[in-house]
Amino acid sequence: MKKILLAGTLGLMIISCSKKENTAEAASSSEAVAVSEPAQSNLSGEQIIETLDCSGCHSVNERMIGPSYKEIAGKYSEKDTELLASKIIEGGSGVWGSVPMAAHPQVSKEDAKKMVEYILSQKK
Repeated sequence: MKKILLAGTLGLMIISCSKKENTAEAASSSEAVAVSEPAQSNLSGEQIIETLDCSGCHSVNERMIGPSYKEIAGKYSEKDTELLASKIIEGGSGVWGSVPMAAHPQVSKEDAKKMVEYILSQKK
């Protein structure tokens, strides 16, 4: 009986913890969840970026784990907006090195395009 109770409790703890992790991954703050909702589409690209985990790998001026926004803007143009928006949502790898960019499926296509517009505005 004790083994069954312990196993059941452990199972609930694992499920509970993984749900919390998924929630944390989906949104680094409560604002990030709202980003994909149509009512929040009035946020600028820069504001959307600030609600997500982008700053953990990117900065405006300096290469970190990923390229700086200025490097991205130097390589791409407005004609690449759809491609870059898809990379934000779906993730990607191989273009800037071996470290893959995490997917952000909670970001709407409209918001991803705003993020790209902001990044491309950082052209040198």
